[in-house]
Amino acid sequence: MELSSMLEHFAEELRLARAANGMSQAALAEALTYSGALVAKVETCERRPSLDFARRCDTVFGVDGRFERIQRRIGRETVVPWFRDWPGIEAEATALRWFEPICVPGLLQTEGYARALLSGGRLFAPDEVEQQVTTRLDRQPLLTRDRPPLLTFVVDEHVLRRSVGGPEVMREQVRHLVKAGTGLPRVRIHVVPLTVGAYAGVSGPFVIATPPHGEDVVYQEGQLHAQVIDRVDHVRQMVEVWESVRGEALSHQQSLEFLTEVAETWT
Repeated sequence: MELSSMLEHFAEELRLARAANGMSQAALAEALTYSGALVAKVETCERRPSLDFARRCDTVFGVDGRFERIQRRIGRETVVPWFRDWPGIEAEATALRWFEPICVPGLLQTEGYARALLSGGRLFAPDEVEQQVTTRLDRQPLLTRDRPPLLTFVVDEHVLRRSVGGPEVMREQVRHLVKAGTGLPRVRIHVVPLTVGAYAGVSGPFVIATPPHGEDVVYQEGQLHAQVIDRVDHVRQMVEVWESVRGEALSHQQSLEFLTEVAETWT
């Protein structure tokens, strides 16, 4: 059975079980201790159910492992791209581990840096650039809300040395990183210095998100596509990459001191 069919099978079984028990999506969400939005996305095949989600369904409906069996069949299939779903996962996460060897992570970008980055390739019309800048900045209140996730960022020193928008934009951007790392207690920033040489992270950026319930998921973005991956084996490998990358980086305090020095070189 194709992956899309397996997702539809899980969604149909969930709708039937919910209807048979006279439960609304909101009532089921409360019973599962998941969000109503997530239940809705699973029922419309927009989100692949996690193993934890499936097991909770089995418990709530008393169906002796039916949902877990379907979920495990889904989990063995190919990765499904869910680019549109990432902002929701990011917003719900209790922790984000973010590695960037290319540019400043979107949640930490200044408006000037974001605009220069998006317009630099001259691939977008001015109105498209402004729309994307707005979309990017609209995600940043995540950093300062009442209960923000634990945010750990690791960036390569190349990110701080590449001129995006010129010296003034870069000085403002690097100072913004210092401000975020100093003033936001749930934010940790680490820099991998150029002296490290080759290391596990040079293959590309990624984010590991820890949801309120269930297993971690990985977000990877390429030139033409992005995907959210929740396959257990892939997530486990990326956690190992993260640990390796994090081990090469300076401590949070050392990184803040380093960033402060780098900011002054952009004159």
